[in-house]
Amino acid sequence: MFGTSGIRGRIGDEVTAELALAVGRAVGSEGYDRVVIGRDVRESGSMLVDAIVAGLCECGSDVLTVGVESTPTIARAVARLKADAGVVVTASHNPETDNGIKLWNPSGKAFGSAQREAIERRVRQDEYELAAWNGVGSRHRRDGVRESHVKTLRKSVSLERSPSVIVDVGNGAGGVTASVLDDLGCRVRTLNGQEDGSFPGRPSEPTAETLETLSTLVEQTNAELGIGHDGDADRMLAVDESGTFVPKDALLALFAREAAGNGDRVAAPVDTSLAVDDALADVGASVTRTQVGDVYVAARTTEADVVFGGEPSGAWIWPEETLCPDGPLAACKLVELVASRGPLSDLVAEIDRYPIRRTSVEVEDKAAVMAEIEDRVTERYDEIDTLDGVRIETADGWFLLRASGTQPLIRVTAEARSESDADALFEDAQTVITESHAAKSEGSNSDG
Repeated sequence: MFGTSGIRGRIGDEVTAELALAVGRAVGSEGYDRVVIGRDVRESGSMLVDAIVAGLCECGSDVLTVGVESTPTIARAVARLKADAGVVVTASHNPETDNGIKLWNPSGKAFGSAQREAIERRVRQDEYELAAWNGVGSRHRRDGVRESHVKTLRKSVSLERSPSVIVDVGNGAGGVTASVLDDLGCRVRTLNGQEDGSFPGRPSEPTAETLETLSTLVEQTNAELGIGHDGDADRMLAVDESGTFVPKDALLALFAREAAGNGDRVAAPVDTSLAVDDALADVGASVTRTQVGDVYVAARTTEADVVFGGEPSGAWIWPEETLCPDGPLAACKLVELVASRGPLSDLVAEIDRYPIRRTSVEVEDKAAVMAEIEDRVTERYDEIDTLDGVRIETADGWFLLRASGTQPLIRVTAEARSESDADALFEDAQTVITESHAAKSEGSNSDG
């Protein structure tokens, strides 16, 4: 039911009001007595919020509703409103047909695996602690959470000057970014600033392709950088002053290098580029790799010497601020960096870029194929990491084989410091999949 990013799927199919009611009941039954809830701009979110609130109240929880806000705004409000948990109804960067539910702790960290499993068990077993008639919870509206977020963000940065910035809100809930940058004295223009859950301006996920209009506008208006958010603004990606999309790993390396010093560690998933390792080595820091998913990155940032965590998808975590990926905070940090260090293109040019190859291979039984893959690479390679899929380190680079969480695919990534080595590793990785898939198919046929 839960993925690493909560519950997410198509409205009327995987995600329904019935499911939302059950999740509300489960959260209330687990003893979360005071719960903050809000949603992104999708219209289906209104009915899901109502269903979750009903389930919470039915099991004795008091509920504080905050309306349509960005995910980091809502996640930060949990502690400020002295609540035990938070619920955000959002499908984040998914298409307009989808919606979802993500649960938050007061620290800003999403519910961990044990918490998710407890909720899922209650839903699957239909096991709830319904309150008596005089013990049902109450519902109250709380305003001012966006203003509180803006105030916190203003304190998190100090600008030596006020760059000109264009913020592509993507018709989502990330208007808080434009508000705080304006308060900081920046010259701010917005793109796709009207909240609309059908995302008419561009698809919700910010990518080099979906941010093309932002890139053009930055180039034509002489803005110093452009910011792009997804539908709930937990992600932030950027374009430089020339309108060039900033590579995701380069952005991770910039943030990591700025946050870390000698002996520090930075949390990043197993598919992160060698460029991040090299950038951190320059300042005496290192990467500690996690499973793919911001919840795993956030968990690692709770360790004492981990000062920053990031995913190339656009999720950035400064643990001293919050354990929630905060796109508006990342935007402010990037503007601060440009204001103090100069053009974003120059900063990006300081980060090494290495050839990386990616593809997906369709398989019939991804779990069985992954098991065969692990057996085969164990025989052939010395440096193997099975934290999330199978990651093989060689003298020339690395490759990663991971099962897709939602499709019958094996994801393939290979990177090296030269084109020829990257091609060779990429070919080796695909050969491992082909051989493993064939072996499993032969085994299944012989069993039959």
